[in-house]
Amino acid sequence: MSLPEGNPSIAASAEPLLTATGLRKSFGSHEVLRSIDLTLHRGEVVVLIGPSGSGKTTVLRSLNGLETPDGGSIRVEGGPEIDFSARVSAPQRAALRDRSAMVFQHHNLFPHLTVLQNVIEGPWRVQRRPKDEVIAEARALLARVGLADREDARPHQLSGGQQQRVGIVRALALRPDLLLFDEPTSALDPELVGEVLLVIKELADEGWSMVVVTHELSFAREAADRVLFMDDGVVVEQGAPEQLFSNPQHDRTRRFLTRILRPLGGD
Repeated sequence: MSLPEGNPSIAASAEPLLTATGLRKSFGSHEVLRSIDLTLHRGEVVVLIGPSGSGKTTVLRSLNGLETPDGGSIRVEGGPEIDFSARVSAPQRAALRDRSAMVFQHHNLFPHLTVLQNVIEGPWRVQRRPKDEVIAEARALLARVGLADREDARPHQLSGGQQQRVGIVRALALRPDLLLFDEPTSALDPELVGEVLLVIKELADEGWSMVVVTHELSFAREAADRVLFMDDGVVVEQGAPEQLFSNPQHDRTRRFLTRILRPLGGD
């Protein structure tokens, strides 16, 4: 069984899958997001890059309803616009979560559950889908990422790369419209990074709609339709990867890329 291609249960539309406008967020006196605009069409992959503390993760958490912005709005295809300048209700935040699934930096698997139990928990207990159907789909997805023989293992019995692949399967099992990845390889040993990026690249090739925060610029080059460079809570520059990496228009982008791409031992 192949992975479902971008949640085909919902037909493609000319309307953007996601529109975020003017997102603002402060923690105390620190302004983390300063009027962020982001549009994502169905089947598109947007990669957010930038230095630590630039606001990338806060954008993802806002899109998923885990963080409530202080201002701005978010609209997901077919749903109402959520205006964060007004009081946001729990059902509104839940509506965002229902449309997306997030893969976290540190796996966040339930340590007392097996791999299979971790994967079926959301679809069965939260979405209340038939258990037999959920188990069959979970097993097919685990086989798809090379973990068919690990369904009875506990998280501590897996490598970091295997745990992150379980995290990806857990997100897919929810049948989301949008996949959100928060630096999915940053907590992994270097030799395990490739196996996780390969799965994400395959998802991109199969038409999943994704927003990815990553420091893996080679992945961004290969998988992204658009790259957004963020710094100090704003989108400094965005464009196709070949344009942004080869010919950045802003000095701040050039300085960031020069530092990140500088060869080992360079001046």
